[in-house]
Amino acid sequence: MGKKRKVWLWAVLGVVVLALAFVAVLLVPMLTHQDQGSSRLVESEEEWPLDATAVGDDGRTRTIDLHPAEAGGDLDTSALREGDRLVVSGSGFDAGRGIYVAICRIPDAGEKPGPCLGGVPSTEGEEQVEGSVQFAPSNWINDDWAWRLFGARGYDDRETGTFTAYLEVPSPVGEGIDCRIDNCAVTTRNDHTALNDRVQDVFIPVGFAE
Repeated sequence: MGKKRKVWLWAVLGVVVLALAFVAVLLVPMLTHQDQGSSRLVESEEEWPLDATAVGDDGRTRTIDLHPAEAGGDLDTSALREGDRLVVSGSGFDAGRGIYVAICRIPDAGEKPGPCLGGVPSTEGEEQVEGSVQFAPSNWINDDWAWRLFGARGYDDRETGTFTAYLEVPSPVGEGIDCRIDNCAVTTRNDHTALNDRVQDVFIPVGFAE
């Protein structure tokens, strides 16, 4: 076997090994994950609150807050309109797991939130500029470097489980959902790496203007 052929074979083998290692980095955490249970939303005295707190079976207390994108602006969550821009801040989350942030139908107890307006965020690779602000119908937060190659935004701080998401309100009507009729909320939930784990579910109810 010629020297060039050996070098080529070793190069191919190296690429294959790297590809398998990359796939393992993505799949192993998904296959080995053990669900952490559910979360219990702390009831608010306000009909249309701008924040929510939930206590998870994993012992974590998670909070999310809504703010208008424009500093000093007003936010009426009972009458959202398509094109409104919201900033969602969260803390207390398990940064070892990714989450989706979107406006979804509020589920029955113990069930997954959804369907969601705008669907789930795309997992097609795209460049995410560190610190950039990109408004979208749904956001994907995942601190794993491999998933960030596919467009996920990282947590602001792993230790405290803080994140910032930027939502551009889509049409209230989507596939299998109509937030003019259905009870909907700005929602956090585990991403596809722990899809059936309800421990990071938190809701802030929202409505749409007629």
